[in-house]
Amino acid sequence: MNERNFGGIDDQYAAFKNSKILLQSIPYDGTSTWGKGADKGWEAFLDACENMELYDIETETEVYKQGIHILPAITEDSSPEAMFSAVYTSTKELLKTEKFLTFFGGEHSISIGIIKAFYEKYPDITILQFDAHSDLRPSYNGTTYNHACALHDASLHSNLIQIGIRSMDIVEIPFMNKEKCYFAHEIFNQTNWMQDALRQITDDVYITIDLDVFDPSIMPSTGTPEPGGMYYNQVLDMLKLVFSERNVVGFDINELAPIEGFKAPNFMAAKLYYQMLSLKFHQYGN
Repeated sequence: MNERNFGGIDDQYAAFKNSKILLQSIPYDGTSTWGKGADKGWEAFLDACENMELYDIETETEVYKQGIHILPAITEDSSPEAMFSAVYTSTKELLKTEKFLTFFGGEHSISIGIIKAFYEKYPDITILQFDAHSDLRPSYNGTTYNHACALHDASLHSNLIQIGIRSMDIVEIPFMNKEKCYFAHEIFNQTNWMQDALRQITDDVYITIDLDVFDPSIMPSTGTPEPGGMYYNQVLDMLKLVFSERNVVGFDINELAPIEGFKAPNFMAAKLYYQMLSLKFHQYGN
């Protein structure tokens, strides 16, 4: 039994049996290499959700009425390998529920097990990555389950589209398809890139968002804030296009490392999560 409901919603909208949406927290921060604190992101996110208006202006909906159930957190942190195994096994089981699965980190290594479970269920899936970093290293610091390796496995087993990238290591070049990577410096003040990216996205798509995709002027609360990032409405415009034209089968948001006394980034993460749900479910009303 969870002590808190998403956004403070009534129990009738938070119960598992009534919910179309599941929210899985994975507050893992075991492989981050500079700024720590992503394991504190979940509580900061929940606090922000409880202070957020639950009517979405653009879709004219209250998506929480579709039901949002918070699952018990996955807290395995004995090793990166153990964390991966726990997340992968859990996600495979959750996919059997046929509910819409959403995840909140933790650092980006939490996505490796999630994505593996999804591409095994959806063989032609696109993984749509919003990120400052390409995260394509085969291994880092002695493990393949490091946050720097978060999309390496996806690059080998799925149609990986990368957006907002502005930092990478030379060892990642062999694993990157530059035709499917939209670097931050190339898309700044442009819009035609969105349609080009959409053409490369298959019918089923899973979205993974590292919050450092955003410029640190609006999202400083992350482990490695890279300059030259994207802005909220720019990311949202791409998300609107994808949700309207493709079947989004799930998503994760990660790398929120809250700064004490500075709540705006926490609120932005909460708003992003809720607006993504609104985009997914607005056709059903409520």
